[in-house]
Amino acid sequence: MKFLAITLIAHAPDPVTGVLKSTGERFREVIDNALLAEELGFDGFGVGERHERPFLSSSPPVVLSHIAALTTRIRLFTAVTTLGLLDPVRAFEDYATLDHLSGGRLDLIIGKGNGAAQRELFHVTPEDQWDRNAESYELFRRIWRQDKVTASPRFRPELTQAEVWPRPLQRPVRVWHGSATSRESVDLAARYGDPLFSANVTHPIEPYAELIRHYRERWEHYGHDPALAVVGAGTAGYHAARTSQEAIAAYRPVFEGYRTLQQRLGLEPVFTSLEDFVERSSALIGSPQQVIDKVHRYHERFGHSVLHLHADAGGLTRRRHRASLELFQSEIAPVLRRDIPDPPFPWAPVLGGPTSGRAPDHLPATAPTSASFTADR
Repeated sequence: MKFLAITLIAHAPDPVTGVLKSTGERFREVIDNALLAEELGFDGFGVGERHERPFLSSSPPVVLSHIAALTTRIRLFTAVTTLGLLDPVRAFEDYATLDHLSGGRLDLIIGKGNGAAQRELFHVTPEDQWDRNAESYELFRRIWRQDKVTASPRFRPELTQAEVWPRPLQRPVRVWHGSATSRESVDLAARYGDPLFSANVTHPIEPYAELIRHYRERWEHYGHDPALAVVGAGTAGYHAARTSQEAIAAYRPVFEGYRTLQQRLGLEPVFTSLEDFVERSSALIGSPQQVIDKVHRYHERFGHSVLHLHADAGGLTRRRHRASLELFQSEIAPVLRRDIPDPPFPWAPVLGGPTSGRAPDHLPATAPTSASFTADR
């Protein structure tokens, strides 16, 4: 099993102390967390993309490029890249550049994204958001694979024998599809033989397990080898300590702080108490053995081989957060790495061609398309 640390770069008052860091302090904290993740042996570090309050993650390529310059081993993830809001040509230029600057350590997780404010900012409607997401991805993947592209998309100007530079280092970059509740994202991932990353943070396990089951069904429908279907999953929170009592006591102020924020925003909480949150959500809070047991329970339903933890302290002190991550790497991760297989593809840069270590890269004849594309021969 592989492990990522992920941040959406939320910029809000600390849920326990109420202190709001400056924008510069918050970015420095993200960089420090990325360096810590590499130091402790995490396999990847992810930066989300949001274009609305309270997030500072509107430019993942810039943040990840800075992290790339300060690290040497850890893979760099987007979590998620909102391709449906972006010009796929411009997104390709940014990420192909980052691919070179990082030495081929880039993975993309793409998704529609959440939030009405960012849809309005980019003039995307609820009715066309899924078509935009699919079209942008289809064009993005063609540009990554082909030196010249001719295409007549709906949502951006057409391309005629277009060359886009720089050409990327990885051929191709690995793209995951982030999914929270929609079958559209799941079907798009299965159609192209791409891995799926389940958000798995807001609700109990059932809706996420159902989407993953649907992904595997669609994967086989499109003619892919079932053994090559790959799933990653998020967690709603993480804090481990030597005993469950110590972990829960430390996390209780964090949970109560977020509950207070939800009430202030008029949101109905999904989990009514910390005990309910620990029991029914994907949060990993407890002793090392409790965390191991819970990951195994989720693995029985998901079959996932990649797991993400929150990179941010999120209300814990930095000392306590670091100690918890150290405990994860020293006592939890080794057991999970032993018990749960890695994804069936190389974690190193994908430099050997478009099908290296991957499911077949062709688009099945039965797959619908959202735009008219003409491949160059």
